[in-house]
Order: sequence, then C-alpha cells, then structure tokens
Amino acid sequence: MRSSVGNPGAESKRGMNLTLRIWRQQGPTVKGKMVTYKITDISPDMSFLEMLDVLNEQLIMQGDDPVAFDHDCREGICGMCGVMINGQAHGPQQTTTCQLHMRSFADGDTIDIEPWRATAFPIIKDLAVDRRAFDRIIQAGGYISVPTGTAPEAHATPVPKADSDAAFDAATCIGCGACVAACPNASSMLFTAAKVTHLGLLPQGQPERNDRVVNMVAQQDREGFGGCTNIGECSASCPKGISMETISRLNHDLLGALRAGARPKS
Repeated sequence: MRSSVGNPGAESKRGMNLTLRIWRQQGPTVKGKMVTYKITDISPDMSFLEMLDVLNEQLIMQGDDPVAFDHDCREGICGMCGVMINGQAHGPQQTTTCQLHMRSFADGDTIDIEPWRATAFPIIKDLAVDRRAFDRIIQAGGYISVPTGTAPEAHATPVPKADSDAAFDAATCIGCGACVAACPNASSMLFTAAKVTHLGLLPQGQPERNDRVVNMVAQQDREGFGGCTNIGECSASCPKGISMETISRLNHDLLGALRAGARPKS
C-alpha cells in the first residue's frame, strides 16, 4: 500500500494565492498611494521579480498600467533591483530582490511592496527610484591614476593577503542601495565606505587616497544622505554582507586625510 504521506514535493509545487499592496505613483511630483492586487497560482519557485512580471501581464491584459520597478541582470550582480518588502530591504532573506524566491512566503500572505525611501533616492515612478546620487559619489573620488601602456606583471606589486581579502570583500558592493533604505537615517556610509576601502587598501589606490575619502564623503553630504549612527541595519540588509568594519576604515582614512591637510573640492 502506498504511504498516505504522498509526494513530499507536491506541496511545494502548489500555486500560492497572494494579496499584494503596492506603492503606485505616476511621477516624482504626483502623490502616491498603496494599491491592492490579488494574484493567484504563483509558483513557490518563482523569483520575486518573476511574480511581479506575472502581475504586470495581468494588468496589461486588463488595460491597466503595469507596475514600474528597477531590474536588469536578475542574477544578483548588477544592483539594479531593490524594493522594500514588508518593511525590509530586499525582503526577508539577505539577498537581492531578484534572487528572493516566493517560497519565502506562505499561501494567503499579504505582501507590502514599496520603493526605497530616502531623500537622495527620489521616486521616478511606482517602485523605481533615481539612484544617480551613488554615481556622483563615485565620480567624486572612486578611481585611481594608472599609467597607460602594457599592463604590469600581476605579481610585480605584492599585496598582503589580509589587505587583498579585505579589499575584495569591500569591492563586492553592487550599489543596490539597500543600506540606505534600511538605515533609519537614510545614510549611505556603508556604500561610500566600501568604495573608499577597496581602493584605499591597495597600492594602486594610494596616490588619491586622501583626496578620495574627503571628496567622496563631501559629495555624500551634498546629496542629502543622513548621518551614520552605527545602528547596523545597513550591514544586516546588505546582500553581499559587507561589514561595518569598512565604515571604521573610512573614518580612519578621513581623519588621517584631514590631519594631512586634505580638503574637499568645492
């Protein structure tokens, strides 16, 4: 006789019925509101963005405006995607929104979906926000000076392993903005610190080290991001798990640069 337990995978294949409460806003100057949608037969194996694709197909078939949201590679690499899901940046798992799967939710759940909330990230439409403030912070100092010509031998400039490991960890930042969205102060210190740290730890980043940190921090302030109070939500929500130690490194570099007389460009 066949066991009454049945197929252990049957439940995971059953479609879910969900209630979605989504922020809809036609433009940056238009007042937005939460709009409720019902969606049925959602596979637990879908990604969160695939679920939004299904919703948008339904809206288009009904003649309604689809929900605008940011996305690109959908492989957790580009950093384009990002929404607040039930009040958490990228949702209940420490990953990117595109790599969050619907099995993280239960049949019958109500899911609130909102854009990143920060003065420096103005809403473009619905869930899509303008994150060019990050680009301007990088432009202020996130580069190195290198001579043109043939690339040098990789082993010509030894780098201590501890420094190279820390630089690589900081360089994994994808600039998604979850740190800003999760921070009660809307601070971008984890992002800026990651960009400052991964260059400042390497020999190639030394010529601009002092100017880099003062200019990037100054640009961060000009963009309207809040101050860091070491709450730690930034690191807890970072899909790459970047440590708050990078903020300590930035503060160390900033104090050293200011003592050396470095001043930000006006």
